[in-house]
Amino acid sequence: MSPHSPEIRLRPVTEADLGMFRRFVVEPGLIGLDWPGFRDPQAVQRRFDTDSYLGDDNGRLIVDVAAETGPGVGPAGLVSYQRRYYGSQAFCWEIGIALLPEWRGQGIGWRAQAMFCSYLFENTPVQRIEAATHAENAAEQRALEKAAFTLEGVIRAAEFRAGQWRDGYLYSRLRTDPDPLAG
Repeated sequence: MSPHSPEIRLRPVTEADLGMFRRFVVEPGLIGLDWPGFRDPQAVQRRFDTDSYLGDDNGRLIVDVAAETGPGVGPAGLVSYQRRYYGSQAFCWEIGIALLPEWRGQGIGWRAQAMFCSYLFENTPVQRIEAATHAENAAEQRALEKAAFTLEGVIRAAEFRAGQWRDGYLYSRLRTDPDPLAG
């Protein structure tokens, strides 16, 4: 790892992280193109009280970054998972990431997503992990490719944002694909 790449780890959500989650639902633009508009900030606490964001079908983990001085760590954002079905029995995970602006552009995103894939492959029987991004999000496209995802194609008119329907890109990583963090 380069001296300019901070160490990262994934961990479960704690109550101390809920303030960051609330920011994601009430601060326009904080998560870039993915901000869906204002949402109920109290829903963050209700979900935490239900399952600490570790649901069987969807959830989140915190991306922690080592502090520049001292042994402490701090949250840089989160990774998320959502179960997706193909047919009646086969499922895959769709993953996502949201980093706070001050942590973007430092190589954290691709490494967190690669680590998250390793975690999901080690702890669940899935063969496939998917990630989608906006057609104009070149930084996330590069991050997914570094995390060993393959572009599968364009999802036409995938989302309504800023007054119009927009395309997205669908990426996948298979259990049998090389792990970019191995070796």
